[in-house]
Amino acid sequence: MSSDRIYSRIAGTGSYLPEKVLTNDDLAKFVDTSDEWIAARTGIRQRHIAAEGETTSDLAYHASVRAMEAAGVTAAEIDLIVVGTTTPDLIFPSTACLLQHRLGANGCGAFDVNAACSGFLYALSVADKFIKSGDAKTVLVVGAETLTRMVDWGERTTAVLFGDGAGAVVLKADTETGILSTHLHADGGKKELLWNPVGVSVGFKEGEKNAGVAIQMSGSDVFKYAVRALDSVVDETLEANGLDKHDLDWLIPHQANLRIIEATAKRLDMPMDRVVVTVDKHGNTSSGSVPLALDQAVRSGQVQRGQLLLLEAFGGGFTWGSALLRY
Repeated sequence: MSSDRIYSRIAGTGSYLPEKVLTNDDLAKFVDTSDEWIAARTGIRQRHIAAEGETTSDLAYHASVRAMEAAGVTAAEIDLIVVGTTTPDLIFPSTACLLQHRLGANGCGAFDVNAACSGFLYALSVADKFIKSGDAKTVLVVGAETLTRMVDWGERTTAVLFGDGAGAVVLKADTETGILSTHLHADGGKKELLWNPVGVSVGFKEGEKNAGVAIQMSGSDVFKYAVRALDSVVDETLEANGLDKHDLDWLIPHQANLRIIEATAKRLDMPMDRVVVTVDKHGNTSSGSVPLALDQAVRSGQVQRGQLLLLEAFGGGFTWGSALLRY
């Protein structure tokens, strides 16, 4: 491999889940559902819930510290912080700015990327371009969410799906190996199939405690579009790199629904023991799910240096994307 080409290599991973665990049986006590119903349709067994006063930047901080420790990087070495989130602490400043200050990395660039569940892959792609252009050598990339803050607990089709959590990676410039390509897509025409229809400019609905701030989703339509979009981006990724699907060592998918994950694995002809699955442990943590799954796979010893990983996600917007990397 040519030594003059710069890659973004993952030097360290980290993740964090809030202490409070809400199992399906716990949920069934106040929602018309059951463990069997949820598990059969989604693969989810439990989710983590942020404590009162615990924010997205808190979750991001803990995941970031672990990733920095794993990479052997200090705050002073970080050139850029990119946070993927759709549930920021504040409207402004960005969660990345809040995280930067808490880490003691003041002075470097810091900003958020909002691409819903694809947020981490969008953030990773942006960070990769900064490194490849030579504008940064060490970048902290985070996916963090407190989605349960906008869940309508009375709506069983969505209440069972979401959880809170964060994952992070430290990217470092490398001449040997790293991210081979990233592929990002969106289709704003499908917004009403998965959205939260309130905001600053549109306005917040008064007197509607749940409906005014809750995630709204057409589950069967989202499932259909997600499978199709992920099939397409997987093909695009392999073709762009001149690879066959059997060249992949691991699939690390967005952890939204086990059936979507299984459909993508089947399309890749990958046995499920080569697919990292964590959705049963923390539900859909949106932009947090891919880096959470990656960190678990790295720390458990599943993913080894030199292996070829395909990361992919699909989320509200619609947005979807992938990253192919040599770990």
